[in-house]
Amino acid sequence: MENFREEFDEPEEASLYEHHRLTADPGQSLIRVDRFLTNQLPHASRTRIQAAADAGYIRVNDLPVKASYKVKPGDVVVVMLDRPKQEFKIIPEDIPLNIIYEDDELLVINKKAGLVVHPGHGNYDGTLVNALAHYLNNLHLFSEDDPRPGLVHRIDKDTSGLIVVAKTEQAKLNLAYQFYHKTTHRKYIALVWGDLKQEKGTIEGNIGRSLNNRQIFTVYPEGDHGKHAVTHYRVIERLGYVNLIECRLETGRTHQIRVHMKYIGHPLFNDAVYGGNQILRGTTFAKYRQFVQNCFEILPRQALHAKTLGFLHPVSGKMMLFDSELPDDMTQAIDKWRNYISNRENQ
Repeated sequence: MENFREEFDEPEEASLYEHHRLTADPGQSLIRVDRFLTNQLPHASRTRIQAAADAGYIRVNDLPVKASYKVKPGDVVVVMLDRPKQEFKIIPEDIPLNIIYEDDELLVINKKAGLVVHPGHGNYDGTLVNALAHYLNNLHLFSEDDPRPGLVHRIDKDTSGLIVVAKTEQAKLNLAYQFYHKTTHRKYIALVWGDLKQEKGTIEGNIGRSLNNRQIFTVYPEGDHGKHAVTHYRVIERLGYVNLIECRLETGRTHQIRVHMKYIGHPLFNDAVYGGNQILRGTTFAKYRQFVQNCFEILPRQALHAKTLGFLHPVSGKMMLFDSELPDDMTQAIDKWRNYISNRENQ
């Protein structure tokens, strides 16, 4: 007997998890769904499958089922599993964390710019995960050699702002489910080059790795490559050659805001990867060039901050909504642009 397996096209933030869809063969005998999944997903342990069942993340024909459900011919079984642990030694490090909320299930951190979220190529220590391993060293979830314990989403190294971290397996699966199904609420503040024509708008375009440079991402408007991505934006303040905007994510692709804003001709201010570290708007006067250079020095990264984050609490079901202030480097750069525009208008 053969079953059809499909690993879903996942949002980048959900790639910490496996999403499988299997259709039972017409000759399928009655069998418990946990056993069915164990047979069809040999890499998945019974423990991982049971955890998914306990969290309500095994669905048959679009309805959640318990582990004891008997699979019938033609049933469509969908399951979300935590990624298996990897052979990777996490060294706890006493790195300060700006924790704005914590309970028994989760904590919300206002991440500073420059802090890598999890270990990976070129960043094997000094990450948020190393800091969490130290801070939560008494928890089972953070006591194993797992490079991504508690993580359900990510923000770029040089992006500041809010990130939620799970402290239990149940919370981890529940929050991952919310991010995967796009029921979380996230708003970012960005400073972008140029004066946007519209007060608000929506950017749609598949995002995938560049075919010429695997280190960066690009938009494929025809949908032949990449993954579906949607960003909504509105202008908060017009500052002459730059605009302060709010972005709301409908999907969570790698570098999504940075790639989408470049795609419409408005790269993020001082985004070295996507060309925002050049003077893209303004005059040719030396005084102006020096002004922009001073702004770059004040804000030595892309001007992007994850300002708000909302989700349902994984145990109580209560709506949790968090807000954070812009960091000093962004505030100072924005103030310099305000002063520049004000002085120019008064001349």
